[in-house]
Amino acid sequence: MAATPDLPIPMRALLAGARRKEPALLDLIRQLVRAESPSNDKAAVDACVELAAAHARTLGGRVRLHRQRGFGNLLEARFGPKPPKAKADNAVGNGQEAGRILLLGHLDTVWPLGTLKTMPCRMAEGRLWGPGTLDMKAGVAMAFTALEMLTEAGLLQREIVLLLNSEEEIGSPVSRPITERLAAGCSAVYVLEAAQGLAYKTARKGVGTWRIDVKGVAAHAGVDFEKGASVILELARVVETVSGWTDLKRGLTVSVGVVGGGARSNIVPAEAWAEVDVRIARKADGARIERNFAGLKPIDKACALAVTGGLNRPPMERTRGTVKLFRQARALAAELGFALEEASTGGASDGNFTAALGIPTLDGMGAVGEGAHARHESIVVEHLAPRTALLAGLLTG
Repeated sequence: MAATPDLPIPMRALLAGARRKEPALLDLIRQLVRAESPSNDKAAVDACVELAAAHARTLGGRVRLHRQRGFGNLLEARFGPKPPKAKADNAVGNGQEAGRILLLGHLDTVWPLGTLKTMPCRMAEGRLWGPGTLDMKAGVAMAFTALEMLTEAGLLQREIVLLLNSEEEIGSPVSRPITERLAAGCSAVYVLEAAQGLAYKTARKGVGTWRIDVKGVAAHAGVDFEKGASVILELARVVETVSGWTDLKRGLTVSVGVVGGGARSNIVPAEAWAEVDVRIARKADGARIERNFAGLKPIDKACALAVTGGLNRPPMERTRGTVKLFRQARALAAELGFALEEASTGGASDGNFTAALGIPTLDGMGAVGEGAHARHESIVVEHLAPRTALLAGLLTG
């Protein structure tokens, strides 16, 4: 299955190799899924990271753990030839010139420990079911399998950096700077998140969260009603205001998802709050939304507003560099016998960070399935081998 730089990538041979490795690939997915790893449980996430690190070492990966105190450790593993010493650091341009690629994923999940008791990892109906199968332990296992295939065939001609984060599901508070530093030294980033249907993702919305706290004046609702200042009434005005910032044509949505406040029905309420989710498709809208939240003022001067929060992830916009990566992927998929489409999504990933740096970023390169964050989370087994072969082909290009 070996190829030279002057010969085309042997996609059919890669597909045959992926099919042969499918039983081992499924077994690795099961191992990762059964190593439950909720974001907020450092010990559990670290155990899953150690499992992945051990597997990386068996494949010849050069492993480094980025140890954290309040969160799970991060796994960085490098495969393929080391770049020349002068280009071995992570400075911008060095890895880009060498064609280094970053494979980006995470090992944490939204599922608490013990979920496997009621949601076991099992095979049925042509699917592998279980917490974290789709989001995104199957994608991690696919990356390991693609790297194994290329190493065995002598097709890994560039350095590949695999970064598996431990707290993506809660906003990547510690991994973001590491992700950005490693991406800056790469020519492309491939994100191992689940597919959008059958499609790769070339655009994602950015995400922001805000909390609005309102304080007013409590009073007896029957005796001293006029002496009170209702925060619920004030909050209702605020909810209407911020909801009005939604602009569907621009891909901008503002959703007040949680509200609370008041003590008893016979008391004019003195405290209330709301949590707001914001999604933006265009980077330019970020600054405007932040100004809007910063400028919120109460209508009732007896009430006070406190606004906290901000944008967590910038949007992953569809750029020329990303489109070029997608067209390459689509051509290789055609050689494998299937049509690959592109899609955009309102959800965010760590790929948002790398795309915002101007690094061509292709997302949704993991498994096909449904039910991420839901009780029916599962992956479709028949798509594993073709998509693993496609990932392997892209790593040689």
